[in-house]
Parts: sequence; C-alpha cells; structure tokens
Amino acid sequence: MATQQLGTALITGASTGIGAVYADRLARRGYDLVLVARDAARLEALAERLRRETGRKVESFKADLTAKADLAQVEQRLRDDQSLTVLVNNAGMSVAGSLLDGEIDHFQTMIELNVVAATRLAAAAARNFVGRKQGAIVNIASVLALAPEIYNGSYSGTKAYLLNLSLSLQKELAPAGVYVQAVLPGATRTEIWQRAGVDVDGFPPEMVMEVDAMVDAALAGFDQGELVTIPSLPDQTDFERYTAARLALGPNLSRNAPAERYLSQHSNAA
Repeated sequence: MATQQLGTALITGASTGIGAVYADRLARRGYDLVLVARDAARLEALAERLRRETGRKVESFKADLTAKADLAQVEQRLRDDQSLTVLVNNAGMSVAGSLLDGEIDHFQTMIELNVVAATRLAAAAARNFVGRKQGAIVNIASVLALAPEIYNGSYSGTKAYLLNLSLSLQKELAPAGVYVQAVLPGATRTEIWQRAGVDVDGFPPEMVMEVDAMVDAALAGFDQGELVTIPSLPDQTDFERYTAARLALGPNLSRNAPAERYLSQHSNAA
C-alpha cells in the first residue's frame, strides 16, 4: 500500500553524499527507488543495503549524465514510468579556481551536468507528472546562487540557474498539482569538495553542515511545501524579505525610456 501511496523516487547522483542520504530517507518513508549514478559498484551496494533494511524495491541505474546516450535513457525513464512520483535532481559537480586560470573543458562539463542534464531531466519528469496531476521535482542548488562573490561565478551560476528554473517551474506546474522545491545547501560535508580539489576541513567548522542533517532539513522543508529551502538559514523571514525586494524591482526593470540619471548624464555631456 505504501508504494501505491508514495510511488517511486528517482534520485540522480545517488551513490554518495546528498543523493545517498536522500535514498536512505525516502526508502524509510516508504518510497521505492531508482538510483542513478556513474559508479555501478557503489550504487548497487547502496541499493542492496536499502533493500535489506527497508524492504523497498530499489533499482540501480548506471548512467553518466554528461553522456548523451545515458542522459537520453534516464530522460525516457522519467517520461514513461508511471510509478515515478518524485525526481531528486541532485547530480552535480564543482570546479575549483577562476575562469581565467581554470581548465575550460572542466567548466563545460560542469555546465553540461549541472545545467543541461538537470534541465532535461526536470522537463522529462514534468511531462510525466503533469499528465497525472501529481508529483514533485526537487532541484539541489546551493546558497551560492545568492552569493556569487564567495566562489567562482561559473559554479554559482549553475546553481543560480537551478534556483531560477525552480521558481519558474513552480509557477508553471503548480496549477497541474506538481510541486517544485529548490534546496540551497551551504557548505556540506560531501565528496564534491575533494573532487574539486578543495579541502572542506579548511573551512571554519561552524560553516560546514553534515550531510544527514542537511537532507533531513531539506525533507522537513519538503513536508512543509516550501518552494525554496535553505537548511542553514536561521530566520526564514530574511529570505522572504530578499524575495520581496527582488519582486519590488519588477515594475521598473523594463520601461520605455532610460532612467533619469542616464538621461541627465547624456544631456550634460551634450
């Protein structure tokens, strides 16, 4: 009965870190799982443990989401599988260093994974969920979406993209009964740092959240129906004020004449 009520969650980047904890938590809530990642051995080890501990149906799906053929297979599964009710769009990578000094091919791969693959998967899931008027899309972004000065702009830009995509998708999909959540973690103790060549232990300890706590907070936000969940933010009204200030700009962002300060400057120069 739990499977009929909750359905199946497809989680990308599921073999370690945030994705693996989401897999654990959602299986214990009663979801069946489709776990997507590149590392088949780690993926199947996690799947086997969750089958044994929770009794849920857990499928491991080996795929490299930067490879077009693999991405297309996951997209097809999201479009066609009528048991799916949740997409956790978690797969992502970071690149250390600046755009000036870094390896540009690494930046391109990051954009293909964090932006292109995430967009295509969200679109595939949305088509499936809208047709059945149910489902949820969870996009794992980052607080760097709001703070591009802290880290390189290419990585933070991919996360700002996910935030914008989520805000727009929620407006588009909510009338069809589909829920969209953007999760903006701060620094979280996962392997993404090591892979990017960054020592997370070099950060002030008060900045780094353990992955279990981060995912539990994100799921609490999911239960509350939040559009944007920032697990480390003490006062949610801070983000609400930020959103209100941003929306207040709206009426003046596109007008039929330049602002007076530009007209005056041009007039004085003439």
